Amino acid sequence: MYSKEETQKLKREFWVTFAEKYPRKWLLYDTKIKDFSFKFYVDNKKAQVLIDIEPRNNEKRIAYFEKLEALKNILEEEFIADLIFEKDYVLENGKTISRIWVEKQSVGFSNRSHWDSIFDFYNEKMDALERFYLEYDEFIKDIEN
Repeated sequence: MYSKEETQKLKREFWVTFAEKYPRKWLLYDTKIKDFSFKFYVDNKKAQVLIDIEPRNNEKRIAYFEKLEALKNILEEEFIADLIFEKDYVLENGKTISRIWVEKQSVGFSNRSHWDSIFDFYNEKMDALERFYLEYDEFIKDIEN
């Protein structure tokens, strides 16, 4: 078991190593939609690539989620399969957001032998989500229709 400091140091090393293996600028928070972001997540059980939709305005959150849901077939057939769509995902702090994600089970950042497979997973899945978003962002952003 690692101490809190050792865990933080290992996690920092994990992200630095990932950035060195795949040195590119990811879209992440630069979607031009407030509170609509792409995220990487890892713990000691799984790695995830996520789209978090978290406007305070519930109607806006649901409208963005429904836009993505309307594109679900295209997204899964042309870009990335096995996505999980959850309109009302409750975070640990009790906040309800909408989340779409894909995950790789049985991997963790504290096992260095998992790092390459996590990095490859991140690169493949995030790249696919970004390509999808860049192709359909105008449709997604237009929640008035």
